[in-house]
Amino acid sequence: MAKRFISILLFLVIAALLWYLFIKPSDYIIRFETETFPGAINQTIKLWDQTLDTVQSVEQDEDLYHLTQRVKFNDSIHSYFWDIEPINESKSRVVVGIKDNNLMNSIKNRIQVPFSKTDFTKRSEETVLDLMENLKDHISKFKVEIVGETESPSKYLAFVPLHVTQFQKAGGMMKNFNYLTGELFDRGVQFDGPPMVIVNEWDRVNDSIHYDFAQPIIRSEKLPIGTDIEYRRIFPKRALKAIYNGNYITSDRAWYALLDYAEKNNIEVEQKPIEVFFNNPNTGGDEMSWKAEIYLPIKTDEE
Repeated sequence: MAKRFISILLFLVIAALLWYLFIKPSDYIIRFETETFPGAINQTIKLWDQTLDTVQSVEQDEDLYHLTQRVKFNDSIHSYFWDIEPINESKSRVVVGIKDNNLMNSIKNRIQVPFSKTDFTKRSEETVLDLMENLKDHISKFKVEIVGETESPSKYLAFVPLHVTQFQKAGGMMKNFNYLTGELFDRGVQFDGPPMVIVNEWDRVNDSIHYDFAQPIIRSEKLPIGTDIEYRRIFPKRALKAIYNGNYITSDRAWYALLDYAEKNNIEVEQKPIEVFFNNPNTGGDEMSWKAEIYLPIKTDEE
C-alpha cells in the first residue's frame, strides 16, 4: 500500500514538473488591478505598443479581454499574454503571462524564477510597469458616466461617410468639419443641434469603423447637391446612454463602458454607437470640460 502511494505521488510530482517546464503557457506571471473598465485597458495596450520600438506585433484573441503581444529584446522574442477581467463597473484585474519563445531560454526561466530575480523577470516587470503608468495617465484624462436607458436622437442629417480606425475618428471629424458646415452655411441651411457621429459598422477586432460625420439640419430646398455631402433622417430608438468628458479622440471608451453595462444587466444592444459633441476642439480649453453624449441602441424583438 505504501509503495503504491509513493508511486502515485512520484507520478504526480513528475507530471507536475513536466507540465511546469514544458506545457505551462508562461514563464512568469504578473497581476495588477486598475480603476477602469476592460475596453479602456484593451485600447491602451494597443496604442502603447505603437510607442515601443521592441514590439513585433499585438493581436486581439477571441475578444477584447485577451491580447497576445510579441516583444523583441536583443535576440529574444517574448510573448505577453494579457487577460483582462472586469471586477465591477469601474475596476478590472489584469493578469499578464510572459514567455520567452526560445524553448531553452523558457526552461531556464522556469527553473530560476521561483528562486531568484533574473534579467528576464526584471525586464518583464519594467515592461508591465511602463504599461501601468501609461494606463494610469490615460484614465486620468477622461470620465464616463452611465446614465441608463433613454431614447437616441431623432434628426435630419447632412453627413460625410468615412472609414477609419477608431483612433482616427476625431481626425476625420476635424478634417471634414469646416467643409461640411461651410457648405451648409454658404447655402443658408439652418443647423439643428451639435455635430454627431453615427457608427454603421464597428470591427472590434481590427478597431476600424464605418461612420457618418453628421451635422443635424432643418430639411429645406437649400441643401448642397452634387457634393460629397449626403442626407438622411435617423429616428429615435431605445438606447443606453453615457456622458463622456475628455478628448474626443478617445470618446470610444464610452462605447466599451456601455457594452460592459449592457452585459452586466443582460441587455442586448446593437454595436452601432451614436455620439453627440457639444464642444469645438478647435477652441481648445480644458479637455475634461469637453462633453459628448454617447448612445448604444438596444435591440428590439423585430431585429
